[in-house]
Amino acid sequence: MSKASNAELPKSVDPYRLAEHKTTLEGFVPLSGLSRFREAVLGFEDGAGCQVRLSFSQDSERRRIVSGKLDATVDLECQRCMSPMAVRLTSDFVLGLVTTDEQAQQLPRDLEPFLTEDFNADLWSMVEDELLLVLPPFPLHGLDECPAREDLEAYEPDGGPVEHESPAKENPFSVLADLKKTKH
Repeated sequence: MSKASNAELPKSVDPYRLAEHKTTLEGFVPLSGLSRFREAVLGFEDGAGCQVRLSFSQDSERRRIVSGKLDATVDLECQRCMSPMAVRLTSDFVLGLVTTDEQAQQLPRDLEPFLTEDFNADLWSMVEDELLLVLPPFPLHGLDECPAREDLEAYEPDGGPVEHESPAKENPFSVLADLKKTKH
């Protein structure tokens, strides 16, 4: 098994040749080079990158697959207090390499398709897609860490509003019940 150094991952590779040689690539992808991902996050440190490990191989049916692991830290906006918060994004994934939509439809359910050109796969695009998939839909600080916690003190620990006891309201139909009693 060959291995790349912990440098920047190449932008594109021949994934089929890598799969035939059971190659593992390790390195990082600079977050600044992922335009769709940059738009989806609040920010990240200058020079930040996503640590990546990609293992190319073939399964028992000779399908070319890539198994990957990602790890990146970015700033997202807490949906409770609207303040920045650091979030660590991690992902373990297995993709089936395909060149057509027909091939993608023939993959087993446990393999997500990754569409490639004949001898070219854009690794940075693959990493960007996986990072976008693991973004939390509603990032929230923990209740004890959130700057808005003072505003949340009116809520129970389960997140529901506190029920304040109110005086018992009189049933508006009780008058009818009284009338019914007096007629008999």
